[in-house]
Amino acid sequence: MLNAVHPEILGPDWLPPVPLARSREVAQAVRLLEHPPEDPRSPPMVFVEGPEGSGTSTVARAAGRTLAARKRSSPGPSETRLYAVRTRGCRTGLGVASALLRYFDPGFDGRGFSVVEVLAGFLRRLHRDRRVALILLDDIGVGGPDLAVLLRAFSDPERFLPEGESGVPSILLILAGRREGLEGATRGFGLRPPPERWVRVSPYSDAELGAILRDRMERALGRSAPETILERVTARVRRDGCGVSRAMDLVRREILGPSAIRPGSVYRPLESRLDLLIERHVVRALARAADRESVPLRDIRRWEALLARAEGARPLPTTTFWRRIIRLEQAGYVRREIRPGGMGGTQSVLHFLSPVREWFTVPPGRDTPQGSGPSVGGPWSSGWAPPDQSPTGERSPVAAPD
Repeated sequence: MLNAVHPEILGPDWLPPVPLARSREVAQAVRLLEHPPEDPRSPPMVFVEGPEGSGTSTVARAAGRTLAARKRSSPGPSETRLYAVRTRGCRTGLGVASALLRYFDPGFDGRGFSVVEVLAGFLRRLHRDRRVALILLDDIGVGGPDLAVLLRAFSDPERFLPEGESGVPSILLILAGRREGLEGATRGFGLRPPPERWVRVSPYSDAELGAILRDRMERALGRSAPETILERVTARVRRDGCGVSRAMDLVRREILGPSAIRPGSVYRPLESRLDLLIERHVVRALARAADRESVPLRDIRRWEALLARAEGARPLPTTTFWRRIIRLEQAGYVRREIRPGGMGGTQSVLHFLSPVREWFTVPPGRDTPQGSGPSVGGPWSSGWAPPDQSPTGERSPVAAPD
């Protein structure tokens, strides 16, 4: 673990002053936002699409920042405020709407409200704010939250105002993510976006990716990037064929060590203790998959069932198994990705952000049969057991209860 002078620069939401290798795409997105088509069916929209890790978030956020800065410097009532939400961290449209409303009310909790009520609260605050709203919905992928109700609201915002009031400022939209997700979101809205509104982002070349990693490491450390770490990360990225998102995960692990945690899209240091609950056979199934860097979730589900039966325990119900994976993702150990394919049209893939051998290990409680139930413990203790054996004391990799 290295001493980072500015660790926030390693966070997934940090935006460089000048995006490397993406100036052309940023300029194209800004130009499309400044000259939107006249379409009464929808607000002015720009779509930034590309494979995961290609810089779609960087392009969309840099374009929004550039446009807002231009509007501030121009005379007239055209000041623009940017509202950015990563949809990957939201399960439903209500979650996205709640994240938007939290720009005005940081303590807002959307539980108990309908998505229409939350959207009405957000749009009424835009009405009082009197600034042009540039709304960025980022990380849109297959199987994400339903955005149709939000897009309909943004296309006709005045119907959400109290009776007798009118005049919601202009709303500009940037939708960024994978093409399949963007097409699905607009299909639910009943809109077919014209080809000229798309900004297509290609994967980074090896040279561009290396330059980005070097720049981020030097900014975070306040000195030259360690060549050994840079070479190790770059070699692994080339081997696995992953993009900049996964590469930055690796950089965070190298520089920050166990504190490099990415729960959803929020960067924060690791607490001194995590409260989790993971059964032994679930961790053994994850350990079997960990050497593959990413694995379909259905394979881990199958291994968990086989290992549970071998230990004389019942396999977890599907919902319970899914909750275990969500807890590990929230704790920053794994990251889920939804891809096209599978029997239902999509499939979940799991990426491991830290080696399973660095997870929790403790002896099972006296009232817990071996291999059949949860154990509790603290992080990174020294009793790692390989997936198919345990050392003296029957220590097993687990995490602690809710």
